[in-house]
Amino acid sequence: MLTRRTPEAHAAVLAEFRKMRSGGPFMPFTVGQDTIVFPGFDGAAEWGGPAVDRASNIIYINSNEMAWKASLAENKPEGSAGQQLYTERCASCHGETREGSPPQFPRLLDVHKRLTDAQITRVIHAGKGRMPGSRQIKGEPLKALLAFLHDDPGEQKEAVGKAAPRNPYRFTGYRRWFDPDGYPAIAPPWGTLNAIDLDTGDYVWRIPFGEYPELADKTTGSENYGGPIVTAGGLLIIGATNYDRKIRAFDIRTGKLLWQHVMPYSGNATPITYVANGKQYVVIATSGSRNPKGPQGSAYVAFALP
Repeated sequence: MLTRRTPEAHAAVLAEFRKMRSGGPFMPFTVGQDTIVFPGFDGAAEWGGPAVDRASNIIYINSNEMAWKASLAENKPEGSAGQQLYTERCASCHGETREGSPPQFPRLLDVHKRLTDAQITRVIHAGKGRMPGSRQIKGEPLKALLAFLHDDPGEQKEAVGKAAPRNPYRFTGYRRWFDPDGYPAIAPPWGTLNAIDLDTGDYVWRIPFGEYPELADKTTGSENYGGPIVTAGGLLIIGATNYDRKIRAFDIRTGKLLWQHVMPYSGNATPITYVANGKQYVVIATSGSRNPKGPQGSAYVAFALP
């Protein structure tokens, strides 16, 4: 199941695979060795949800088909007070080395060059995106955390106090498993669109979903967020794909692509449809936030059905 996109990519991920643990979807994590998580933490069906055609009792679900990796580390009373607080409260999302897993979990290296201490404090207290607020971090602990975020990541400060951590182990962070060129480490499809018969559980059809525009093979599928809608006229309409910025319409019976359109940003949302003055419209929210290399911005995009 490892990628064969190029011989070099295959060799690199194979060497990494041989150092990892892979025993199925319910393997507990361990200390000092990565465990393969497949489906990944954002794997299979996502928050966009499915759509159902009541006439045929078929459910339509888009899915992420990517592996992630995870491990545990032992908690020890070491490092500065700020480092200890970061390790306890922040490292599980932003990573041990503050590299994060953008865009969901931002990189915090050199964050003090992008944001002032006052702006960082507001995010810590109020939260942002998936991050909940932590108003209880204030006073000396807050000062220590801000000081740590200014430190060089390779710099080790002397431990303060010898109190044992509350938990003996910690999760080291959410990490997608990529090949050296930044593409998923497993063989495609990396995203799929699926039609499943709710009466039998059988697939009616299953197709790769999404593209990396720069790859010659356009049938790889890609990471996707946002769900489909089904119309009474037999259309499945969905955006969702991260990198090609397309919204598509499929025949719900066969999965045949009937129409597609490149939008200004990715349609990482579930579209809506409505009728006004006798004409049917489809509207979707678009954003560039999940593709840092693509156009940045956001917009609502509306289409009229013929």
